[in-house]
Amino acid sequence: MVSRSESRASVAASERSTIRTVAMAVGVVFLLVGILGFIPGITTDYGDMRFAGHDSGAHLLGVFQVSILHNIVHLLFGIAGIAMARRVDTARLFLIGGGAIYLVLFLYGLVIGHGSDANFVPVNTADNWLHLVLGLGMIALGLIFAPRARPVAGGLGR
Repeated sequence: MVSRSESRASVAASERSTIRTVAMAVGVVFLLVGILGFIPGITTDYGDMRFAGHDSGAHLLGVFQVSILHNIVHLLFGIAGIAMARRVDTARLFLIGGGAIYLVLFLYGLVIGHGSDANFVPVNTADNWLHLVLGLGMIALGLIFAPRARPVAGGLGR
C-alpha cells in the first residue's frame, strides 16, 4: 500500500519531469527550425538569403521570412531550451521568459516597418502571428506544467 506522502512525492516528481520534458521538446523544435532554415527547398528562395536585414528573400516553408541571423537565433534559442531543461526552475524560466521574449518580438514586428532598416532580423506578417502564438503558448506551458506548491505535512488543515 502506498502512503499519502509517497503518493504526493510521486506526483511532485512527475510534475518536475513533465516541465523539463516540455522545455526540452520546445528547445528541440527551435533547434530543428534553425536547421531547416538552412536547407534549400524547405527554405524557398534560398539563394536570396542574406545575413540580416529586410532584404533577405528566403522564406522557411515558403511563408516565414528568414535570414542567416534569424536561423542562428532559432539555433541558439533551441540550445538554450535544451540546456535549461535540465532543471525544473530553469525549464520554467525558459518557457515563461522565452514566451515573454516572443511577445516582445510580436510587438516589435507590429511597430517597425517591414521594409525599414529596423527590420534587421527580419520578420514578416506571418512571423508576427507566429511570435504571438509562440509567446502565449510558451507562457501557458510554463504556467500549466509548473510544479504545484505542496502544503507542508503537519501544517494547518489537518
